[in-house]
Amino acid sequence: MIRFAADEDFDNDIIRALKRRISDTDIVRVQDADLSGTADAVVLAWAAGEGRVLLTHDASTMSFHALERLRVDESMPGVIVAHQRLPIGDVIEDLVLIATCSTPEEWAGRVYFLPLR
Repeated sequence: MIRFAADEDFDNDIIRALKRRISDTDIVRVQDADLSGTADAVVLAWAAGEGRVLLTHDASTMSFHALERLRVDESMPGVIVAHQRLPIGDVIEDLVLIATCSTPEEWAGRVYFLPLR
């Protein structure tokens, strides 16, 4: 099963809904890991060390830092970007699909922008 990390500003309603839909979802919020206010590069390094795919709304700087990690051959379990303008229900459905129908290896080294369709 995919292990997720949620960026500091990731919508908590999405996190709660994902946990309701899939009770054994393994998701850690950055603030619960005592990383509030930490630079994106540090958050990505922590997620990589923990083997967690990072969920974020930050399409510009987080994706930049993720691609930079790949450029210098640093590991990255993956980043999934959900723009804040997307309907919350669509984001939840996509994340449920990702969590239940894919493997961690499919997301490694990827920066993916929702929606899936």
